[in-house]
Amino acid sequence: MAAGYLEILRARHAARLLAGTLVGRLPNATAAIAIVLFVRAEGGTYSLAGALAAVYGVANAVGQPVLGRLVDLRGQPRVQLPAALASALAMAVFAVVGVDALALAHAAVAAAGLFTPPLEGGLRALWPSVLRREDQVHTAYAMDAVAQEVMFTVGPLLVTLCVSLWSAQAALLVVNAVGVLGALTVVVSPPSRAWRSAPREAHWLGALRSAGLLALLAAFLFVGIALGSITVAAVPYADDHGGDTVYGWLMAALGLGALVGGLVYGARAWPGVPERRLRVLVAFLAVCYLPLPLMPGAVAMVGLTALAGVFLAPAIACAFVIVDRHAPRGTVTEAFSWLVTTFTVGHSLGTGLAGPVVEAGGAVWGFAVPGAAGAVALVVLLATGRVLAAPAGSGVVAASSENDPNRAVEPRFSSGDRA
Repeated sequence: MAAGYLEILRARHAARLLAGTLVGRLPNATAAIAIVLFVRAEGGTYSLAGALAAVYGVANAVGQPVLGRLVDLRGQPRVQLPAALASALAMAVFAVVGVDALALAHAAVAAAGLFTPPLEGGLRALWPSVLRREDQVHTAYAMDAVAQEVMFTVGPLLVTLCVSLWSAQAALLVVNAVGVLGALTVVVSPPSRAWRSAPREAHWLGALRSAGLLALLAAFLFVGIALGSITVAAVPYADDHGGDTVYGWLMAALGLGALVGGLVYGARAWPGVPERRLRVLVAFLAVCYLPLPLMPGAVAMVGLTALAGVFLAPAIACAFVIVDRHAPRGTVTEAFSWLVTTFTVGHSLGTGLAGPVVEAGGAVWGFAVPGAAGAVALVVLLATGRVLAAPAGSGVVAASSENDPNRAVEPRFSSGDRA
C-alpha cells in the first residue's frame, strides 16, 4: 500500500504541491471553530457565532466556483495568491474590530469566505501535469481525499492549541498567515506557474453545461447532507452516553474510517469505468449508514461511526476522476470547485435538517437522516446512469503533446490541461 503513495510523493513537485495545498487550506478547514471561539472570547453569543460562521460558509460556497473559473481563464498565480491575501486581510480585520461593529464583522467574514482561494480544485488540475500516468493520477486523488481527513482532524487541534497558548484573536491571525504561506508555496512552484487551462468554449454556464457533472453534483449534495446530519445527531447521543468526550470519539471515528478507506482504495488500480464503481461505493456508503439508528453503547457506536466513514473517502476520490472525465474542456478547476461547493452546501443542509428532526424524534431519527440521504444519492446515480456513462471528453488523451515529451497516449482521461 505504501509503495503506491511513495511513488506519488517521490515525483518531482508532488510533495510540495500537496503540503502547500493542505497548509493553504488550513484557514478554510478551521474557519468555523476559529470564528466561534473568537466570538465567544469577545463576549458574543452562540447565536452570533453561528451566524458569522454561516456567513463565512455561504460566501465560501459562492466564491469557490467563481474563483475556479478565473483560475481557468487567468492561471493559478494571478488568482490564488491575491485571493489568499484578500481572505487573510479580511479575517485580520475581523480579528481587530471584533463583534462590536456587527456590520463590519459580517462584511469581513463574508469577504474572507468569498476570497478563499480554490487551492483544492487547483491541485487536482495540476496532478495530470505532475504525474504522467493515469493510474498515478487516480492514486493521487485518493491520497488527496485521505489528506483532507487528516487536515480536518489536525486543523481544529491547532486552533485550540493557539487559543490555549495565546488567544482566540491570535489563532485567527496565525492560521490565516500560515494559509497565505501555503498558497505562496503552491503558486511559485514551476507546475503552478506553467499550468494553463486548455482552450475553452465561451459559455455562461461554464462547467455546469456538462450533464454528467450536474448528475454527479446532485448525488454529492445528498452525500454532504448525510455527513452533515451525523455531526448533529451525534450530539444528543453523546449527551446520553458520556458527554463531549464521546462526541469527540464519534467524530474522530468517522474521520478515521474515511482515512482507512481512502488508504486502502488508493493502494490499487480498480478495473472498470469509475462511473459504475462510484455507484457501488455510494451503495456501500448508504448501507453503512443504516445501522446508526440502532444506537448501541458508546464503544459499539464508535465502531459503527467508523464503519459509516469507510467508503466516504473512496467515493470522493472516485468522484474526482469522474469530474475530470466530464468537465468541459478548459473548465477543470471550476468543475472541481463546484464539487467542493456542492458538498459544502449539502453538509450545511444536513446540519440544518437534522436539528429539527432530532428535536422532533430524538437522536434515533437524526441518525436515520444519513441513511435516507445516502439512499437518495444512490438513486440519483442510478437514474442518471446513461448521462454519466457518456463523458463529455471521452476519447481525449490524458496528456497533450505539449505536456508529454514521449507523446504517450492514455485514453479515458480528459482534463485537457497542458503545461
